[in-house]
Amino acid sequence: MYGSETWRLTENNKRWVKATEMDAVKRSSRIARKERIRNVTIRQQTGLEEPIIKETEWNQLTWYGHVQRKTEGKLPKIALKWMLKRKRAQGRPKKNWMEGIMETMKERNLNEGQWEDRKQCSLGVRQCRTMF
Repeated sequence: MYGSETWRLTENNKRWVKATEMDAVKRSSRIARKERIRNVTIRQQTGLEEPIIKETEWNQLTWYGHVQRKTEGKLPKIALKWMLKRKRAQGRPKKNWMEGIMETMKERNLNEGQWEDRKQCSLGVRQCRTMF
C-alpha cells in the first residue's frame, strides 16, 4: 500500500490487485485453489470487510484533499494541475489519475470544494469508509 495514493487505477490494475490480494489471503489461510471456495466465503471467514482497492481509493482521496489545501505555489499542487502538451495517439484516450479521482468522488457523492476545510474533508472520507 506504500505510495498507493499516486497509482493510476485502471480496470486491468484493479483486477490484478484483487487477484493478488485474494491469493495472499488464501495462502495465509492455507486454502488451496482445489478446494474451490468462493472469495466471498473466504472474506467472511477471515473477517475482511473491504477489498484493498477501496483502501487505495480512500488513500487517493485523502492525498487529493491534502494537495488541494496547499497554497498555489507548492510543487505537489503544480504537478497535480500539470497537463502534457503533446498530441495523444489515435484511439481511446487513457484515463489519467485526475479522471480516476473525479470518478471516485462522483461514486461517493463528494463535492469539489469539500477539500478546503480539513475537518469537513476528514468527515467526508470517514463517512465514505462507513458507507462502503
